[in-house]
Amino acid sequence: MELYQSIRNAVSKEGLSIRATAKEFKVHRREVRRALASAIPPERKTTIKMRPKLGPYESTIRAWLTEDLKVPKKQRHTATRIWQRLVDECGADVSVSAVRVMVRELRS
Repeated sequence: MELYQSIRNAVSKEGLSIRATAKEFKVHRREVRRALASAIPPERKTTIKMRPKLGPYESTIRAWLTEDLKVPKKQRHTATRIWQRLVDECGADVSVSAVRVMVRELRS
């Protein structure tokens, strides 16, 4: 917000060009044009994460994690162990990192 105000002041009061303003504030010229068009920065867009390979197994992973709440902490599944069970028992063709991300999100 302060950056946009500073950019607008530099262009209107000091008479700097778009290129000179971008160089001074170390931003892209596109950002200078956005600041001149609107005093309020645009909202950040959040991406929707699609998991086409892991989606069918989400309910299975949820069930395993809810069962883990009943057992002692040392006996709970790790993300790697969940991945191993998916590959062995369900024949899933998914990556370990994708399973880790899903487990992290489901546990929080």
